[in-house]
Amino acid sequence: MAFQIIRATETWQQAGAYYVRIQGMARQHGISLRREFDDHDTPETKYIVLCDGDFPVATCRLYPLEAGKAMIGRVVVLPEYRGRGLGRRVVEEAETWLRETGCVRAVVESRDVAVGFYRKLGYAVADPAVIHGDTFDCIRMEKALGSALAKE
Repeated sequence: MAFQIIRATETWQQAGAYYVRIQGMARQHGISLRREFDDHDTPETKYIVLCDGDFPVATCRLYPLEAGKAMIGRVVVLPEYRGRGLGRRVVEEAETWLRETGCVRAVVESRDVAVGFYRKLGYAVADPAVIHGDTFDCIRMEKALGSALAKE
């Protein structure tokens, strides 16, 4: 079956992103909903949702930082769908959407165990200092996005 990528801007689509995050991270790692959903989860937040048929199986969120930069975060693939390149697909779609909005740099705060994943996608460590979060230790990584025209 072919996977469908959705740029989730409507509530029903965002519910798919929330479902994947609850099942693929919060439940698996014992993260409370209060900690999983923060000030960056608003009705205006953009999400990528990848569906297998009508069922959401992977997601990420994106939101602006300072001028020209945006954060891609909460990249989650349901456990039974991991290892199929779906995380890469949601990140690449997020990067495309950011390029289309004029963003020139993407930032991720990668879990320490996922740094290799982001390196394969072209991200480089921007600050070697470990960010000690409530749940995971993370490393800040960045990638130049270039322009939307350069990708056509």
